[in-house]
Parts: sequence; structure tokens; C-alpha cells
Amino acid sequence: MSVMSDAPIDLRSDTVTRPTLAMRRAMADAEVGDDVLDGDPTARRLEAMVAERLGTEAALFFPTGTMANQAAIGLHTRPGTEVLLDADSHIVQWEMAGTAALAGVQVRTVRPSGRVMSAADLAPYTRVTSIQAAEISLVCAENTHNGAGGVVTSLDDLRALQAVARAANLPLHLDGARLWNAAAATGTSLAEFAGCANTVMVSFSKGLGAPVGAALAGSTADIARAMRIRKRLGGGMRQSGILAAAAIYALEHHLDRLPDDHAAAKRLAQAVDGIGGATVVPPDTNIVMIDLPTASAEAVSARARAMGLRVSAWTPTRVRAVLHLDAPPALVVLAGAILARALEETLLS
Repeated sequence: MSVMSDAPIDLRSDTVTRPTLAMRRAMADAEVGDDVLDGDPTARRLEAMVAERLGTEAALFFPTGTMANQAAIGLHTRPGTEVLLDADSHIVQWEMAGTAALAGVQVRTVRPSGRVMSAADLAPYTRVTSIQAAEISLVCAENTHNGAGGVVTSLDDLRALQAVARAANLPLHLDGARLWNAAAATGTSLAEFAGCANTVMVSFSKGLGAPVGAALAGSTADIARAMRIRKRLGGGMRQSGILAAAAIYALEHHLDRLPDDHAAAKRLAQAVDGIGGATVVPPDTNIVMIDLPTASAEAVSARARAMGLRVSAWTPTRVRAVLHLDAPPALVVLAGAILARALEETLLS
């Protein structure tokens, strides 16, 4: 368990986890070098580990997943083209219009017929090139899907998306910030998931509990180009091994415990489903989305916080809670009781 404070139970995100004492020791003891000038040995070790686990030729360490996603977009696209992706994807909703500001590329959003974009949803958007329309340069997918509530896109469905992209001669980038959770939930290997895409981003600062960091994985040629883009974006880190050591520790010690978070999410969902007319989206992984009958998410969140629990008002009618390694079973039971009371007092008062 991580080093905790007297703060309330915090389930706003799995990014709130703090490095464990053992992870901090690994960071302090890391062998380091100047990553821009000569290459940092610990960062190189992490990159080799990621490439091996994902079955790719190479990988590159980034300070954030957003930077890695934006580097992938810059790698695969050209200014004045467009990217096809799920309307509720992280790249669209939470990356500050980086596709436009950094790559000069517009997003063309696909509204999914279900919870996440499917091949059938994507196919009609891969239009024939026209002098009157922007050229499509890239397809992006997300697994697990944050905005939909940690939904897993199965291997078959991801391969179907890949087939649509290939038929249109388009590369596919996979935002796999929580791909670790998708693998843990399904038993599908990370390499099988990664094999569906030209490039894959994975994050270390969410369910794995590292304080910072992500990686972009792909072919040797693509990663060599991505290194230049990372430098341009300000991501040329120096003694990055201190951060990479935390990610290595997370891969070696926290990967196998992700099913615990998934089980905790199911327990929390069961504790609050139906209270005051609230409906829980059945969690695939570690994210619990609670849909409310009225626009009262802010009120529910405020009431829960007053009782010692922090959750997110995701939309006016949706509350989000995310399970992580700093929320052991006893705290999850308490969190369920607090959230149930907050829902009851807000929705039934």
C-alpha cells in the first residue's frame, strides 16, 4: 500500500495513488544518465521491458500519456488532414485540442452506436478521397475506454477496427493508457492487443501506481521519429531513470494486482446501484460510473466529500469513482457506505 495521509478516501481517479515506500527506494537507487545526450540506462531498460511485453520492436518513455498520444498523431498524420476516433475518447475530450494546436489536424468524431466505437460505426466514415473533403490520415482507438467507464474493447472487436483501418489504407493508433486493465480483465495478452495497432501508448501513472510516465511502442522506425517529436514537444528528459525506475517497479510488482481493483469496483457498484433511482454502469474494470435521475452529480460529490469520500462529478448526471491500489478492501466498504448515503440524502431529500 502507498504512503497515505489523513486526506479523505480519494476515488476521483487511479492517478491519485502515491508511490509506495519500496517504489521510492527503487527511484532513489536508480542508475541514471543524461537521456538526451547519451541515453539513460534505466529509461532504456524500461523501454525494452515495454517493447517485450507489448511485442513491438521498440518503445519510448514519455512524461505523460497525453504527450505520447500527441506524438503518435504527429508521427502518423500531416497538417490539414483528419483523424477518425470515438467522440468520447480521451484524445477528443481531455487533450486540450492538441491535434489541432500541435499537429494541425482536425478530429472527425465517430458517435458509437454502443458504449464504444465499433468497426461498424467506423466504416462509414472512411470515405473515398475527394477534392472537397479533408484527407483522412489516422484512426485512433482507446482501450480501456475512460469516458465510457473503463469499457474493454475485446480482441475480436479491436481486430475488426484494425481491418477497417487497413482496408482504407490508414494506420491505427491505440490509446492504451489502461491497456493493462484490459489484459487483466480478459486474459488477452498485451501483445495480442498491441498487435492490432501501428503504435500503442501505455501509462504507468494510473492503475500501476507510478507517480508519472507513459510509453509509446511501435516499430523501430516509428519510435526513432517519435523521439524527434518528443524532443520538439519538450519531452527530452535528462536523468529520467529516476522516473523510469518507478515504472519498472510498477510493472514488476503492481501489474498482477489489477484484478483486485476490478473486484473492488464490482463491490462498490453493488453497494450503490439503485439507490435513489441511480443506475450503475456495470464495470468491466476499475471505473464505476453512476447515472443519476437528475442533474445532481455536483451535489452528490459535495455531500460525499463532506463525509470523507472524494468522487468525480463526471457530467451533470453522472458520478465517477475509480478503484486503485490506495483503496484497500476495508476502505472500499466504507466508501460504498458513504456514497450510498450521499446518493440517498441527495436524491431522496
